[in-house]
Amino acid sequence: MANTNLVVDLRQINILQGEQLVLEGVNLRISKGEFVYLIGKTGSGKSSLLKTLYGALPLHEGQAKVTDIALTSLDRHSIPTLRRNLGIVFQDFNLLTDRSVKENLDFVLRATGWEQTQERNNRIQLMLEQVGLNGLEHKMPHQLSGGEQQRVAIARALLNDPALILADEPTGNLDPETSDEILLLLRQLAKKHNTAVLFATHDYRILENFPARIVRCFQQRVVSDEDIIV
Repeated sequence: MANTNLVVDLRQINILQGEQLVLEGVNLRISKGEFVYLIGKTGSGKSSLLKTLYGALPLHEGQAKVTDIALTSLDRHSIPTLRRNLGIVFQDFNLLTDRSVKENLDFVLRATGWEQTQERNNRIQLMLEQVGLNGLEHKMPHQLSGGEQQRVAIARALLNDPALILADEPTGNLDPETSDEILLLLRQLAKKHNTAVLFATHDYRILENFPARIVRCFQQRVVSDEDIIV
């Protein structure tokens, strides 16, 4: 019987970059509302795993579902459906530098089918309130601190109420105090929305101060408690 609580269900998948095997025999399961750290040295496969989960790397071997969408049968029609179920937060914020905070969020809503202006405005206002940026909607990205820009990125990731947030080193460019604020915000919002989070990080200080389940990329494997589940 299928576990309807799973948002990530990977079984014996192999992840390749071109012809090169990056990760082998990956088993990973993440449930709704669960917060999971993804760790490993540079080049260990963390980013490749994340790219596979959001459909940027094709998957041909093993069984894999993300938000109940099969990754092995993704095509140009199903990839947008998959990504509407995901929120993605990067280290470098990836904001549109020539648009205000509000326009950055509005761009995503328009692209994902929100047709009514008032509904978009209401959604943007709600998300900015939740990430503590109320009143900054008309600021340009360069007028914000790094921590504020990452809060905009988190608001953007939450716009469509995703089942899963993939966070790729989201605190990598931030000082320790701001890193802690961003991490706590993400954990708080994930709990509030029952959203699962896979949080890739090199910052072992965060792991010590804010413990959660850890998944490690190591020697072309993904090591976690999932590996012993039959």
